[in-house]
Amino acid sequence: MTVVGWLEILIVLAAVVAAAVPLGAYIKAVLGGERTVLSPVLAPVERVFYGLSGVDPKREQSWATYAMAVLAFSAVGFFTLYGLERLQNVLPLNPQGFDPVAPDLSFNTAISFITNTNWQNYSGETTMSHLTQMLGLTTHNVLSAATGLAMAFALVRAFARSASTTVGNFWVDITRITLYVLLPLAIVVALALVVLGVPQTLQGSLDVTTLEGAKQTIALGPIASQEAIKEVGTNGGGFMNANAAHPFENPGAISNLLEIWALLVVPVATVLAFGRSVGDFRQGRAILTAMALLFVAGVAVAYAAESFGNPMLGAMGVAGGNMEGKEVRFGLPMSVLYAVATTGTSTGSVNAMLDSFTPLGGLVPMFNLLAGCIWPGGVGAGLYGFLVVAIIAVFVAGLMVGRTPEYLGKKIEAREMKLAMLAALIYPVVVLGFSAASVLLRTALASLNNNGPHGLSEILYAYASTNANNGSAFAGLNGDTPWFNTTLGLAMLFGRFAFVIPVLALAGSLGAKKKAPASVGTFPTDGPLFVGLLIGVVAILYLLQYFPALALGPVVEHLLMLAGKTF
Repeated sequence: MTVVGWLEILIVLAAVVAAAVPLGAYIKAVLGGERTVLSPVLAPVERVFYGLSGVDPKREQSWATYAMAVLAFSAVGFFTLYGLERLQNVLPLNPQGFDPVAPDLSFNTAISFITNTNWQNYSGETTMSHLTQMLGLTTHNVLSAATGLAMAFALVRAFARSASTTVGNFWVDITRITLYVLLPLAIVVALALVVLGVPQTLQGSLDVTTLEGAKQTIALGPIASQEAIKEVGTNGGGFMNANAAHPFENPGAISNLLEIWALLVVPVATVLAFGRSVGDFRQGRAILTAMALLFVAGVAVAYAAESFGNPMLGAMGVAGGNMEGKEVRFGLPMSVLYAVATTGTSTGSVNAMLDSFTPLGGLVPMFNLLAGCIWPGGVGAGLYGFLVVAIIAVFVAGLMVGRTPEYLGKKIEAREMKLAMLAALIYPVVVLGFSAASVLLRTALASLNNNGPHGLSEILYAYASTNANNGSAFAGLNGDTPWFNTTLGLAMLFGRFAFVIPVLALAGSLGAKKKAPASVGTFPTDGPLFVGLLIGVVAILYLLQYFPALALGPVVEHLLMLAGKTF
C-alpha cells in the first residue's frame, strides 16, 4: 500500500460524495412528484406516456398491487428478451450473422437482465447481435435499475407517511426514474466515454492487419451506450467478454475513474434521498456512514492483501504486489477500488480478473456479495437491503433496553420482524443450498478451473453473485452448462423477487402504522451508537452464517498459500 494509492482512492470517493449530495435532493424531488430543473422539457413527455398507457399518476397502489405490477412488468421483460435472443438470426441489425442463442443460455441471460444481475455466460461480442445488445440488454439495464429504485421508494414512503394504505404507483415511479434520473445520467456518461475513446457505432467487426503482419478481427458496436448505463444503473453487463478490462470499454485512467464514479454515485445519492424524504437528513447520513465504514474496511483489507501478494513469488524475487490478472494501466489501487465498488454495489463490472486475486483479496468482494451488495448497494436495492438490516438492528436495541422497538416513528412488531427475517434468510438458503448441491455433482465439478478451496470459492462466488443480483464472476468457472445456466438463473430469481416481495409487504405493514413522535425514551437512530449497532448486526447476520463456507474456501486457501501451496 502507498500514500499515493490511498490518495487516488480518496479522490474518487470524495468526487462521488460531492455529486451525490445534490443528486440525492434531485432524486427525492423526482420521486416526490416535485418540479425539477428538467420538468419543462420532460413533463410533457411524461404526460404522453401516461396518456398512451392509461395510467393515472394521482392514483396510488397498495403494496400487493405494487408487487403484482413489478412481477407482471418483469415477466413481460423476460419473455420479450428471451424471444429476442432466440430470433436474433432473422431480425435486423445482425451484421455478423450470429445464430440464435441456445435455449438454456437465453433463459439464463433473460433472467439475468430483468433482475439487474447481468451475469454473462457468453462472450457478448461473439454471441449477441447489435439489436439484442441495444433493444434487449441495454434497455433492461435501464428498466431493471429503475425497478430497483422504485421498490426502494415504496419502502421509503412507508416510513415517511402515517396511516397510509398505499406505497405509490409503480408505473409512475418507473417512468419518472427512467426519464428524469437514469437516461439523463447515462447520456452524459456515454458522451463522456465517447470523447475518451469508447466506440459507439452500428458497424460490425473489422478485419485488420496488425503491426506484425497478422490478420485480426476486431469487434465493434454500440459500446459506449451500454457501458454508461451498466455503470449508472449498477448493472455490469459488458459488451465485451473482458468487460471493463477491455480497452474499448475502458480506454484509460480517466475513463476508469469515471466508471467507478458512475457506479457509486446513484446508490450513494439514493441513501441521502432517503434522509430527505423522511424529513431528517441525519437518518440518511447515519445509514451512509455505516455503509462507508464497511466499504472502506473492505478496500483496506483487499488493498493490503494484494499489496502483500504471494509470498512464494516474493521468495523468488518478484516484488510489487499481486499484479496477476490486473491491468498495468490502472495498477493495484484502482483495480482494488473497482473490485470492491463493483461488489459493494450490484454492478458486477470488473477491470481485473477476480479469480487472480489473493485469497484474502478475493474474500472481500465475495463477502460483499454474500451480504447482498448493500454498501452502498445497487440502484435502490442497496437502500432497501440495508433498511432491512436497520429494522433488525432497532429490534435488537429494543430488546436490550426493554422497550418496544421503533424506527422513524414506526413500531417494529412481530409481523415486521418476520418479514425482515424472511428476506434476510433468502440469501443463505439459496447460496449455500445450490453451492452444496454443486460440489456433490460431477457435472458441476467438471466446470471448475481449479481444485481444492479455490474451486469451492469459484462455486460459492457464482451463486453469491447471481443471488445478490451482481453478475461478476471469479472467471474460473464455466457457467455455460445446463446445470449452471438453470440453477444460476433460479438464484437470480430468488435473489430479486423472493427478497423484494417481503420488503414490499414490509412497506405495506409499516405504511399502515401511525407515525409516533420521538420521546425521551426513543432510541436515537441518527448517531454513532446506531452506526455501530448497524455494523454489529451486519457482522452477526452475514459474517457468522457464512463463516463455515468462507473458512473452507478463501481462509483455508490463504493459510495454505502461506505454507507454500497454491491451486
